[in-house]
Amino acid sequence: MIAAVKAERAPGFVFKEVGEPVIKENEVLIKSKTVSICGTDLSIYLWNEWAQGRIKKIPLVIGHEFAGEVIEVGKNVSNIDIGDLVSAETHIFCNECYPCRNNRRHLCENMEILGVDRDGCFTEYLSLPAQNAWKNDKNLPRDLLSIQEPLGNAVDTVLAGGGVEGKDVAIFGCGPIGLMMIAVARACGASKIFASDSSEYRLKIARAVGADRTINFTEEDETEVIGKVDVVCEASGSESALKKALSVLYPGGRLSLLGLFHGPVNVNLTDDVIFKGIKVYGITGRHIYETWYTVSALLPELNLKPIITHKLKLDDLEKGFELMKNKECGKIVLEV
Repeated sequence: MIAAVKAERAPGFVFKEVGEPVIKENEVLIKSKTVSICGTDLSIYLWNEWAQGRIKKIPLVIGHEFAGEVIEVGKNVSNIDIGDLVSAETHIFCNECYPCRNNRRHLCENMEILGVDRDGCFTEYLSLPAQNAWKNDKNLPRDLLSIQEPLGNAVDTVLAGGGVEGKDVAIFGCGPIGLMMIAVARACGASKIFASDSSEYRLKIARAVGADRTINFTEEDETEVIGKVDVVCEASGSESALKKALSVLYPGGRLSLLGLFHGPVNVNLTDDVIFKGIKVYGITGRHIYETWYTVSALLPELNLKPIITHKLKLDDLEKGFELMKNKECGKIVLEV
């Protein structure tokens, strides 16, 4: 089969022929139908500092967000059937370590990630532990089904520590997951939603999915426009954005951190967190399986179509990476 492969420890990827996976007794074999590109995939493509330190398996079939059809099941699999349309919880957990045994599987100490530690979905077929396969409603569009994994990130970020009903919310960073946060906050009853970014392209999408007020931070100061809010979702990984996020929170407010920072940040914890009684949540992955049930319930109700700006073929993967690199897109999905 043909796959998009990270073939060497350098920028780029190649399409090349690889062997079809042979499943183990607790795995399923899936035919990829629709896949989507993540910022992690872009990092691996660009071979940035994070990728250089994180990727151990070379060659590696990249990609982890998808919807596909199960075509074979291992002999010990009882909860998944041939013909099921599935997506993946991409954090493959051991179910034996302390976090796993305390219902924190998303923090597994022996975690493997699809398309990072083991071959992923930018190909015709992939293998996956059955415990990580999530059955989809076949009546929903496959492009929406393929973006449930990052949508789970958005759901956990917005709803960490409680809901947003009747609350004012600010979202810093309008990449695809930040845009999903806006849609989730709107669907979950947020009173007013502010969204900040430097890309007018993405701010236009932010308005389309439910932001009441968008802010181009190269032209306006978020702290002056926002005033005070109950909840901030930080999706940019910017130190300056983090400081502004803390400053616009009401005392007792909540900060959810999803954006990844490039290094240590300098924050006045005494004045901006402790004395203000701020609740801070670090978001990684999705709660397994709680978040998936929430995503499935919300998916038909969310205004996500404006976020999917490009539908391409897998052959056009490099074009997709270029669009992402130049921030000329929302979410990109590809048919296999």
